[in-house]
Amino acid sequence: MSNKENRIKKTFKALHKENKKAFIAYIGAGDPHLDATVEMVCAMAEQGVDIIELGVPFSDPMADGKANQAAAERGLASGTTLRGVLEAVRRIRERCQIPILFFTYLNPILAYGAEQFAQDAVEAGVDGLLPLDLPPEEDPTFLKVMKQAGLATVHLAAPNSTVDRRQTLAKRSRGFLYYVCRLGVTGERTSLPEDLAEQVASLKTSASIPVCIGFGISTPEQAALAASAGDGVIVGSHLVNIIAENGSNPDLVTLVANRAGELAAAVHGV
Repeated sequence: MSNKENRIKKTFKALHKENKKAFIAYIGAGDPHLDATVEMVCAMAEQGVDIIELGVPFSDPMADGKANQAAAERGLASGTTLRGVLEAVRRIRERCQIPILFFTYLNPILAYGAEQFAQDAVEAGVDGLLPLDLPPEEDPTFLKVMKQAGLATVHLAAPNSTVDRRQTLAKRSRGFLYYVCRLGVTGERTSLPEDLAEQVASLKTSASIPVCIGFGISTPEQAALAASAGDGVIVGSHLVNIIAENGSNPDLVTLVANRAGELAAAVHGV
């Protein structure tokens, strides 16, 4: 295990000292190609994004809505593999130290080899892992391997999670707990749930780690509202849609980074 403090934990500590919330941006790795991914991550870091979630392309992304499914398809079409994403992280680390969390399904890691992946991920500069299709009690050995290597393991809590379930997810998460503020799959929404603040307040009674809110947030106004309820805000599909619409645009990196910067500013201003 690395002796260095995990970048995700370090970032939340620093933000807490400044009384600020975290802005977390999600993009699909390899969409439209890995060179663009490297440039977008570094540009978003310069625009004030606090943490990056990188979606590892997978052929059956069942937790994702249409936007992120299409991003995974574009990533696979561009030849992106888990090994390639790790190499992209190495390139990012030559230029910036923004925390990076892999948003991934279990299959690619098991095919790679869990212990080898954990070792290679930490060496490349990955900070954490959100295994979308792994309930924490289903394979505690897998999660132990990740934690021992120094990777934060983030889990998803939903509005219909029971109190006991929330306590389990909060206890087993490292870095932060991801609160899915709507049932269903990822995707932009026109509004946030009316009881969001109440839901997150209830969740925070179980969690000693930061609670970050995602699924359906797409505007600075929504981001600010969510930030007022939680410790951080995650935006994915909205940025993924910008990439989808501008994949061949020479200004792609600037367009994505500038929009991410607007969302980050809204979150930091709460």
